[in-house]
Amino acid sequence: MDNSIVVSTPPHVKSRRTTRNIMLDVLIALMPCAIMGCVFFGWQALVIELISVAVCFLSEFCYYFIANKGFSQKCKDAKAVVRRFFKQFDLTSIVTGLILALVIPVTASEWWRVTYEVAIGAVFSIVIVKMVFGGTGKNIVNPAAAGRVFMFLSFTLTSFTACLIGAIDSASVDPATVSTGATSLAGVLANADYGFANPTILLKPLDLFLGTGVAGCIGETCKVAVLVGYIYLCVRKVIKWWQPLLFIGVFGICAVLLSGFAYQTYTFNIELFLPHILSGGVMFCAVFMFTDYVTSPKGVYGQLVYYIAGAVITALLRAYKGVEVVSFVILIMNLITPLIDRYCIRKPFGYIKEKKQKEGK
Repeated sequence: MDNSIVVSTPPHVKSRRTTRNIMLDVLIALMPCAIMGCVFFGWQALVIELISVAVCFLSEFCYYFIANKGFSQKCKDAKAVVRRFFKQFDLTSIVTGLILALVIPVTASEWWRVTYEVAIGAVFSIVIVKMVFGGTGKNIVNPAAAGRVFMFLSFTLTSFTACLIGAIDSASVDPATVSTGATSLAGVLANADYGFANPTILLKPLDLFLGTGVAGCIGETCKVAVLVGYIYLCVRKVIKWWQPLLFIGVFGICAVLLSGFAYQTYTFNIELFLPHILSGGVMFCAVFMFTDYVTSPKGVYGQLVYYIAGAVITALLRAYKGVEVVSFVILIMNLITPLIDRYCIRKPFGYIKEKKQKEGK
């Protein structure tokens, strides 16, 4: 008689919430960004999103099928392996594929190049970063962030161009000359006008917030869409409301101190705060990537260290390197998360502090 006891991984919480339900909520929260990306960048953005999602799903399926011996004995057990795959499928690869598509730029003239590059990045994200380490819950870094960095180092995504829509102050500017990769980051980091490197263009914080007349990545351009997704995730209790706000706030303050603080008069140039937090992928990554359950600390104190340190590093690297670095910072913080969990010890569940007895009793 088999007396072995199978114990699942902690936490042992009796709840109707499952990984699939949580990932479905994340997908719903990402929809506004995906839709606005298609509105701003056209059907090319939709094609990139669909290809990224499809390749991520197929990569996970193929890896699972091979790892579970779907091809053994002339595919005799293929049907059973497929059934087991869909029974355990938790939508994480779909979320990874959509996020990966939303954090890359698109160009009208060479959009076909982006399609095969994002396909390669999707395979890398799922197979190398996620499945090789054991699948959902066992990856050590965020798959979408790792895929974005892999594409950044391997291809020429940051030099792509995109057509602009909406109002910009200079009507004589050719949209094809405006480079993308991070929303209006060059002008902000140069402490110039709130816009592109071309000083004749002036983009107000409202333009950056709405995404009108702004070149950037597919899902990072419209901050209204990011805000809608953030509110939905907070209402559904998928993320804690203070986590993205802490990262964005600390980053904005550090960025202003590094670029807009007048040391002679000791004045804080608050006018640079909004352009800094509304440019690049700060808001999108703070909501959808930094808050990843698997690769972020588990305790509250560890999360405080995680978000504050990530914000400071992001501000420093953006100030001194002049490029978007949020994806790199996510990987750095993911890798030191085990160290944070080791030294920021959580209070055990159900722990009650012992009361000290007074002397003489």
